[in-house]
Amino acid sequence: MDTRNACAPEHVATMSTSELRQRFLIDDVFVEGEVTFTYSHHDRVIIAGAAPTGEPLTLPTPAELHTDHLFDLREAGVINIGAEAVVTVNGISYTVPHRGCLYIGRGSQDVTFAAPGRFYLFSAPAHAALPTTLVGEDQANELELGEQETSNRRTLRQLLYNGDVASCQVMMGVTELHPGSMWNTMPAHTHDRRMEAYLYFDVADDARVVHLMGEPTQTRHLIVANEQAVISPNWSIHSGVGTRAYSFIWAMAGENQAFSDMDACPITDME
Repeated sequence: MDTRNACAPEHVATMSTSELRQRFLIDDVFVEGEVTFTYSHHDRVIIAGAAPTGEPLTLPTPAELHTDHLFDLREAGVINIGAEAVVTVNGISYTVPHRGCLYIGRGSQDVTFAAPGRFYLFSAPAHAALPTTLVGEDQANELELGEQETSNRRTLRQLLYNGDVASCQVMMGVTELHPGSMWNTMPAHTHDRRMEAYLYFDVADDARVVHLMGEPTQTRHLIVANEQAVISPNWSIHSGVGTRAYSFIWAMAGENQAFSDMDACPITDME
């Protein structure tokens, strides 16, 4: 498991491009036939990718956690960006569609992922055991945001949020940029009460996303390719612009699950 320590904003302001990428970019979320783990000390989240190719992949428990099972003290949301496939939790099989989400509650033990799925997992500590729940893309709370004139027309689907599916901390969803739109989350914002992570996907091989991060008056950027993830601390903005349309999974953890709890950062105030 790759461990990333938390960073203060004044530290980030001094970093080179390579240092920023080492701290905040996860460039190998998916490795064929394996489960990868990245642990961030920002709200103690785990970001993982499972890419089964033949036999189902069993979700291991990283030794660094010092627990018998990954979910002894944790919960997770799992979103499938591959073809429809089965996730089995404690002997119960769930068929997770493309862009569908499976919430896995604290206390779960045996978890396997089957091909041809491509599963992105976001986990945080949990104070209660809540039921494992499947949410299809068509069951999401759908929001239409932005305008074509500002190149940020997008569809946001809330899959795990403060609504029908109960979770302790984790909130997740998928945002899809419409053709001709490139900007996400603009105007930008921060939310001091929770961190966030982005997984960019459906990014063309010859395209990239310029992800903006840092304090509003000390912005930095990361060049992000397909199926790479970015860790965003609570104090950092998180926004981006692509060379063409793309999609991304947003995932949050923290003490406040109110989706609208954001501190806006108008572009006219950013530097």
